Amino acid sequence: MSAALAHLRRFLPSRRDYDGLRSSWKTDLLAGITVGIVALPLALAFGVSSGVGAEAGLITAVVAGLVAAAMGGSHVQVSGPTGAMVVVLAPVVAVHGAGSIALVSLLAGLMVVILGISGLGRAVAFIPWPVVEGFTLGIAAIIFLQQVPMATGTEGIPGHNTVLAAVEAASRATLPTVLQTLSIVAVVAAVMLLLPKLNKALPASLVAVLLATVAAELLQLDIPRIGELPHSLSAPSVPALDPAALGGLLMPAVSIAMLAAIESLLSARVAAGMVGPDGRPSGTYSPDRELTGQGLASVAAGLFGGMPATGAIARTAVNVRSGARTRLSAIVHALVLLAIIYLAAGLVGKIPLAVLAGILMVTATRMVSLHTVTAVLRSTRADAFVFVLTALITVAFDLIVAIEIGLVAAALFTLRKFASLSGVKREEIPGARLQGDEHIAIFRLDGAMFFGAAERVLQEISQVRDIQVAIIRLSQVRMLDATGAHTLVEVISALELRGVTVLLKGVQPQHLELVTNVGVIRSLRHHKHLFTSLPEAVEHARSHVRRNAAASV
Repeated sequence: MSAALAHLRRFLPSRRDYDGLRSSWKTDLLAGITVGIVALPLALAFGVSSGVGAEAGLITAVVAGLVAAAMGGSHVQVSGPTGAMVVVLAPVVAVHGAGSIALVSLLAGLMVVILGISGLGRAVAFIPWPVVEGFTLGIAAIIFLQQVPMATGTEGIPGHNTVLAAVEAASRATLPTVLQTLSIVAVVAAVMLLLPKLNKALPASLVAVLLATVAAELLQLDIPRIGELPHSLSAPSVPALDPAALGGLLMPAVSIAMLAAIESLLSARVAAGMVGPDGRPSGTYSPDRELTGQGLASVAAGLFGGMPATGAIARTAVNVRSGARTRLSAIVHALVLLAIIYLAAGLVGKIPLAVLAGILMVTATRMVSLHTVTAVLRSTRADAFVFVLTALITVAFDLIVAIEIGLVAAALFTLRKFASLSGVKREEIPGARLQGDEHIAIFRLDGAMFFGAAERVLQEISQVRDIQVAIIRLSQVRMLDATGAHTLVEVISALELRGVTVLLKGVQPQHLELVTNVGVIRSLRHHKHLFTSLPEAVEHARSHVRRNAAASV
């Protein structure tokens, strides 16, 4: 019982979460205000783009951002609605309606909490780099294409493929609306791209929102706006549980939980390696606690009518670059957004949707690093193929399917590489040759003796003829699985049936239990045919040859 309580205590907030707050509270406070300003347009944009609405995006940034900051495993991670989550949510909204998202958020959040408590947070380390980058490129393309309807002043087609929906939306654009909305997008993009070059201290996205909205108001442009927003948070409530709808939402919830876990852990891992203005790294993070914190954040967002949340790498990067050292900054970021809900909801409702489209289009382009893409494509053919395959499947089909296929492809190429590095080599007997040595063969197994290489080893050794004793060296085998051990049993049995005595040399200590349990030792003619040194094995082999020669006389 005490062990279970100690395990659960690791996931709860503690005073250590705020170590150094006395010296960093000022920079944390300023960083939180900065991130809150940056997060406002993104929260609105992601809410609208997912089909749930700007209100849900803003609520999620406040509620989930606050819960994740207090309960998560990273001191500098900033959470809220993200572009990757929008990509998954949009089809769910198209099929089940916007009202289903609160329930999906609740279900997915509970799943992520279970993943964290189960200790699966470190699993993200096994996702290959080409898969992550291909996934990121695909998400960026989808986010960009999803903005075409808002950028052209048309309504998107729910449930359609992203590429087809973008083409259809562009074809339905009419004058003069499309010229007005595209002009707004161009202004927003220009401000976001050029302003940082002139003054990095100014929040470019917020300035773009202000300028474009003021221009639209002064020119009285008849273009779609965000519309009315709530002036306060509603009381939390459990979403209605309709058994008929629950079955259809279960698989989307699983996909969202997987995405939330992967994106949050990747973001936290990147944040841990980032360096702040003071030249110090952000520090370590707890993967399992990060999952539980993010899961609870999505649960809380669902209770308030929001959407699933994850760690947001763009906002987290702004947080670190602004000097954040503790969780106070992420908490302040959520409180800034909460103040906007209560004090400026009317003004926010007048923002044109084209402004949000412009912000997300620029955000999507910034997600892709040309240097990184070039590095992946120039690495190896296998990695380049996995990268391109993951990106294409992400755009054409589904994010989770893309990750699954990318992982399978990467695993197959890795196994193929391992198999090519593994094999069997026949060696000469060391020292001066003696009479009868031609009847002795030494085989050295190299690399990994696993299911991918076992068959080739079996074929190569079994083809040897005209020998009386075979010495199989295992000292260079770095990895051995059950299939590899069973192949050794087959090799020994095949040789012994032909009258060839098999001697094993150099079984690694970590492999001894496996070869014993699978039956490798038992398949030998005698249990003493196991040696630790090659000279002893050779001398024993020569004694067998001499006995055979004497017996034939």
